[in-house]
Amino acid sequence: MILTVLSALAEPTRLAAVALLSDGGEHCVCELMKKLDASQSRMSRHMQTLKHAGLVVDRRDAQWVRYRLNPDMPPQVRALVDAALAACAAEINERKVA
Repeated sequence: MILTVLSALAEPTRLAAVALLSDGGEHCVCELMKKLDASQSRMSRHMQTLKHAGLVVDRRDAQWVRYRLNPDMPPQVRALVDAALAACAAEINERKVA
């Protein structure tokens, strides 16, 4: 399971999607597409990978699919996600300083 999670987080668009979802809210694919500059088919494939890894859950709302971080993630997986997000944020901050 850990390798599946690490593999899912290793792709920049998926990591960015997890970062957006880390605000605790639900986000529709259309919103993620706009913020991450991805096509609908590409974003759906990325979200399917994150769902398969157990990182996100989805909910159908009429024609929309809304995603959020999986609230039932095992603690060790949540710690891994938090560490990846912290490392990503630190990298962004380093670029701003340089």
